[in-house]
Amino acid sequence: MTLVESLRRGGLARIALARRKPAGAAPASPTTAPQTDGPTLRDWIGVLAMGTGLFLAIMDVQIVTSSLTQIQGGLSASTDEIAWVQTAYLIADVVMVPMCGFMSRLLSTRILFVVAAIGFTGSSVLCATATSLGQMIVFRAMQGFCGGAITPTVWPVVYTKFQGRHLATVISIISMILSLSSTLGPTLGGFLTETYSWHWLFLINIVPGLAVAAVVWVTIDIDKPDLSLLRQFDLPGMLLMAASLGCLEYALHEGPRWDWLDDGTIRIAVSVSAVGGALFFWRVLTYRQPIVDLRTFLNRNFALGTFFTFTMGVGMYGTTYLLPLFLAQVRGYNPLQIGLTIVVTGVVTMALSPVSTRIARMIDLRLMLAIGFGLFAYSMYLTASMTNQTGFWELFVPLAVRGVGLICCYLPANMIAMGTLQPAALRNAAGLYNLTRDLGGAIGLATIVTVMNARVNFHWSRLIENVNPARPVVRHYLEAQASRLDRMISGDSSRAAVKLLGNVVHREALVLTYNDLLLLIGGLFVIGVMLLPFVSRPRSFLSR
Repeated sequence: MTLVESLRRGGLARIALARRKPAGAAPASPTTAPQTDGPTLRDWIGVLAMGTGLFLAIMDVQIVTSSLTQIQGGLSASTDEIAWVQTAYLIADVVMVPMCGFMSRLLSTRILFVVAAIGFTGSSVLCATATSLGQMIVFRAMQGFCGGAITPTVWPVVYTKFQGRHLATVISIISMILSLSSTLGPTLGGFLTETYSWHWLFLINIVPGLAVAAVVWVTIDIDKPDLSLLRQFDLPGMLLMAASLGCLEYALHEGPRWDWLDDGTIRIAVSVSAVGGALFFWRVLTYRQPIVDLRTFLNRNFALGTFFTFTMGVGMYGTTYLLPLFLAQVRGYNPLQIGLTIVVTGVVTMALSPVSTRIARMIDLRLMLAIGFGLFAYSMYLTASMTNQTGFWELFVPLAVRGVGLICCYLPANMIAMGTLQPAALRNAAGLYNLTRDLGGAIGLATIVTVMNARVNFHWSRLIENVNPARPVVRHYLEAQASRLDRMISGDSSRAAVKLLGNVVHREALVLTYNDLLLLIGGLFVIGVMLLPFVSRPRSFLSR
């Protein structure tokens, strides 16, 4: 039985009927319970407000990427240190996400979301007022912790308040928000920094953050706080989970930069993550009320659905990292030009979002997900033909195909994972579901950076074999560049010409490396298609 049918035939119908009956009246049986009404305007407003909060939380992961140089200057930080502006947010986010299931049961979904939204807004103000790197790291960690509470809290509300075609519509809207937030982040960040200053990367959250908190407080109320859970609160489990995930995120984010286990700090982080993870698994499997219930993974569709969202996390974060880096390093684009190029995917996703619900009602969700994964893999194949002259128009079709693929992935992956769970398991499952997407992004980025370093050296070595000054074409290039530079510089023009040739070889090695990495990402999506036959056939409830 699917989730929507369970909600329709069971729990929510009985709850609504019991509230209308006088005290002492016998509860209606499931077979005679009336159907629940459709979502009201208040429900729509509340969920859209939560979607806006989701947009802000995810966008703030990427919004600083195009402005790190300006923030570095404002905080007097070094190039290595400024990376902590993003690392602090990611570590706090990945620690908070799996705790949301317990926190929403303890405080209620509404209180948790509103407190997180207010905390996110307040920490954004603090980030804008930071005058040192230490302050910025602390404030960004606070912002990430609150943002991590916002992201998974949306899904229990969606699956509780919406059914059938309304459910599909809401999920498609949230899917569009996920895509737009990751692609618009660098664009908006570059615009705000160039037009105003880097402080506005954070100040822009104030008005929508407060508005979201106020609207959600008025419109959303699906459960009540249960403070009795504090009596059996699993503090050791929470600390073990935080240590394991926090150190894992740190090692994945900083490992490529410090050559992994060659660095002492990375070795300590990996050791703490491994030992803490082992103790955490032992704790959650033996304690009567664990901080996270891993038994949800016994549901085959949920386990496979989390792998699919893990793959999507690799694809989303990986391509959002690679393409801007290519455009900056190879083409010399500024942040605004980069944003205007990669925003094509977000625009296509937004335009096709209404169509995805129609497709989901017409075909099997597994087939729809196979189409989405196939199109994403095909877009990686198209993009992997980049040259040093590739720009907006050469990337337009691959980016558009990627947008079509993503819009065919979000809805079926979410419904395959969450759509067969019981209502009581939703809040815990939502945290695990979002955690796998974040871990997919973190593991994917760490792998990409590591492979990139190795492939750049490989391609450099292969290309340099053919760059021999004894070859006529190479000698002609060096002579032409030396003659041109002789009139421009006072030093040795021949040495300058050799350096220019080295830059050209390095540029071509970068282009070949980017193409290799894009094909690697596409191969992961092909593996995802091959796993789809193991997914149980989802019930067709979207047409109801």
